[in-house]
Parts: sequence; structure tokens; C-alpha cells
Amino acid sequence: MIYFLVYLFLEVMVSVNIASSIGGFTTFLEILLSAFLGIVILINFKEVLFENMKAVSYSCINLEEFQQLNLFTVIGAFLLIIPGFLTDIIGLLLQFSAITSMIVNRYNVQSKHCKTHTKDADVIDVEVIKCDTTSK
Repeated sequence: MIYFLVYLFLEVMVSVNIASSIGGFTTFLEILLSAFLGIVILINFKEVLFENMKAVSYSCINLEEFQQLNLFTVIGAFLLIIPGFLTDIIGLLLQFSAITSMIVNRYNVQSKHCKTHTKDADVIDVEVIKCDTTSK
């Protein structure tokens, strides 16, 4: 209960300070824009989930990273939908942390030991023909 009161106090303080600086109409537009952005993120979440599932299947990320990436994306999208400047800031930070960790995992891990289903360029496919070495 105390955490909710602390959050509510911080939300009011941040919202009043920012709203007084940018004005009422701009605040209204920001609330609409952030809610629209959160809804778009939730609609496109299936594509992000598919990419993360592919990364898990190729062993680029482990299951814990998979859960964190998807959880941060969803929580950030819901925070963007909720009106308020503090929730919007936290929601955006969660989106950027998920994007950053996806980029870091994709380039660092994949280049070292990510098991993709591509063929090696140095491997030559050959056909072995069995010879009969018995003499007549």
C-alpha cells in the first residue's frame, strides 16, 4: 500500500510539473499518442514474440531472457496506455531496454555460438561410392 502511495505522489508531482510546462492541449495529445503507441506495441507483439521464439529455438537466448524480453515489452505497453507522464517514461524505458537487450543478444551471442540451420561454407558435400576391390 505504501508503494502505491509513493507512486501516486511521484506521478502527480511529475505530471503537474510537465503539464504546467507544456500546456493542457499538448498534455492531452501526449496522453492520446502514448496510448496509441501502447496499443500498437501490443498489436505487433506477436511478431516480437515470434522473433524471440526463433532466437530460443536457435539457442541464441535462454528461456529466462525470453521471458524477460517478452514481459518487459508487455508491461511497458500497458504502462504507455495508462495516462500519466511517469508511467509513460517508465513504459518507454522498458521498451528501449527490451530492444537493447535483443540487439545485444542477437549480435554478441549469435556470432559466437548460436546454432543456426545454415551450412558452413568450408564443408563440401560428397557422395561416397562403394568400390568392389575383389579381382576376377
